[in-house]
Amino acid sequence: MDIKTGDTVEVISGNHKGIRGEVQRIVRGKVKYGQNKGQWDPDHDRVVVVGVNIIKKHQKPTGQGQVPQGGIIEREAPIHHSNVMLVCPHCDRPTRVAHDRSSGRKVRICKLCGGAIDRR
Repeated sequence: MDIKTGDTVEVISGNHKGIRGEVQRIVRGKVKYGQNKGQWDPDHDRVVVVGVNIIKKHQKPTGQGQVPQGGIIEREAPIHHSNVMLVCPHCDRPTRVAHDRSSGRKVRICKLCGGAIDRR
């Protein structure tokens, strides 16, 4: 998966198609059943994007922490990584990603404009 925390992505399918947001966190997928149960599976990776896929969660009172009194809270739910596409900071369009290792480290490259996507 070529998406990292802090990247700007655009939703390309589903109810929130066309909405852009920043990746808040990445949820690594695990196999839930079978011989490989509990192992990491990249087909099940999901991302949490700020402002996309808002759900209402009925939270029990915790006594301490984020929700001491309980109630209904709204938060972002993860969406599958295949439903988002990385936005190039140079051409400001959703793009696929190539990799360049000529400089001694792995750098993400925009397929549309050829600019480096990595922030360093």
